[in-house]
Amino acid sequence: MTASAAVHCLTLERNLAVPRAAVWRCWTEPALLVQWFCPKPWGVSEAVMELHAGGRFFTHMVGPNCEQVPNEGVYLEVVPGRKLVFTDAFQAGWVPAKPFMVGEITLADTPDGLTHYVARALHWSAEDKAQHEAMGFHEGWGVAADQLVALAQTL
Repeated sequence: MTASAAVHCLTLERNLAVPRAAVWRCWTEPALLVQWFCPKPWGVSEAVMELHAGGRFFTHMVGPNCEQVPNEGVYLEVVPGRKLVFTDAFQAGWVPAKPFMVGEITLADTPDGLTHYVARALHWSAEDKAQHEAMGFHEGWGVAADQLVALAQTL
């Protein structure tokens, strides 16, 4: 990552006590993603995942007061078992959209059998980054990661 990209980047980095293959499944199987992706009491009612560059990545988030937040995007890069990069800057078919961020998930094995997990949100501006921080990026993505681990332990 370049220094300029880091200026607009939020990062969650952890070692997860579950196998990398289970974390990958949680990120790439719609039936699993809907179980952990949003911090409760929020949830995901639908997920569509076409795992290739240009493939659709859609989630429909639902809040505790019936809030509806559809998120359309595409994958930019998919490295099986290791890396996902997605954005809302495009919709399927490379249709431009108003961008907010690029998400980057990287997974690696640690020497002690854990999964090194890095989740980054890269934003186009300092304002977008500040907005994401104010929305609770660190807490929300941290809680979601905890939910991912709890689910991955059952696989």
